[in-house]
Amino acid sequence: MHELSIALELADVASAEAERTAATRVIAVHVKVGPLSGVVKDALLFSFDAVIEGTSLAGARLLIEETQVRTWCPRCRREQALLDVSRRRCPVCESPTPRLISGDELQLVGLEIGTA
Repeated sequence: MHELSIALELADVASAEAERTAATRVIAVHVKVGPLSGVVKDALLFSFDAVIEGTSLAGARLLIEETQVRTWCPRCRREQALLDVSRRRCPVCESPTPRLISGDELQLVGLEIGTA
């Protein structure tokens, strides 16, 4: 379960940033996760809650924004959302779409911190 190591890293980053900014608490950790990242959302949420229990981050929420798989279609000459991620083909013209725009990300995008 690599979600545990991801949760540990997120907690480490949040703790370090809270310390750096003299925040008294971390309210929420915001991440973007794509369906091709290999991350199981429920496992990451469970792991994060387990990792922060009994720490200065206790009570912080992990907020996950799930992204779409988007590719560039060379025939349509535009970005397209893939409806079926197992087939890397444009949903409009059925052309192969090898250029991935999004969908494989695992990105920490923000922290909500409090000073009181």
